[in-house]
Amino acid sequence: MKNIFNKLAGRRPRIQNEYEYQVFAVLLPLIQKQDQLYILFEVRAGNLRRQPGEICFPGGRVELWEMARPHTAAVRETVEELGIRQEQVVLIGPLDYLVNPHGTLIYPYLGVIEDYQDVTPNPAEVEEIFLAPLEYFMLNPPSKSSLEVVTRYAPDFPFHKVPESYQKEGARQGSFTVYFYEYGGRFIWGMTARILYNLVNICCPEVPARQP
Repeated sequence: MKNIFNKLAGRRPRIQNEYEYQVFAVLLPLIQKQDQLYILFEVRAGNLRRQPGEICFPGGRVELWEMARPHTAAVRETVEELGIRQEQVVLIGPLDYLVNPHGTLIYPYLGVIEDYQDVTPNPAEVEEIFLAPLEYFMLNPPSKSSLEVVTRYAPDFPFHKVPESYQKEGARQGSFTVYFYEYGGRFIWGMTARILYNLVNICCPEVPARQP
């Protein structure tokens, strides 16, 4: 028993089923220009299999050897996608990690990119980049909608051993908020908008979202 207590004392908890998710790390990159902070956004290349043409932050999959330090994946992917040197990325700190009902786990980080003029996006991954003032998102809360989540068990699940309520095909299990911003004709939504809204709430607590 004492051995069990020793193992748990001071233990830092992790997400229990982390390895069942697709794990990603992203960087919310800040650029300083003329005493004003801007957020750098990417538009994903149109030939990508995953979310082509969508607005996002730089980032990508966390490799197995990076699981204990997801920020290394965020920096690595940022360097590859923006064509910059690793020393140009200055990490500020973590934002709240995000568990997506679609089976992805995202570790977001806030950072500053120095020498912005050196950014040369990788055309295989990034169609274009653009900047938007951080202040705009502080002053303009996002609109919001919702996403319903429906579960469906595999055919080999032993339905006869659980209450009948679990046997309903496609039962609704709840809903999740979907945020979106509009800036200069750009539509920013999904996980990118949620991560951005998390930053806004950390800096300016209790900023309400609006109904669409």
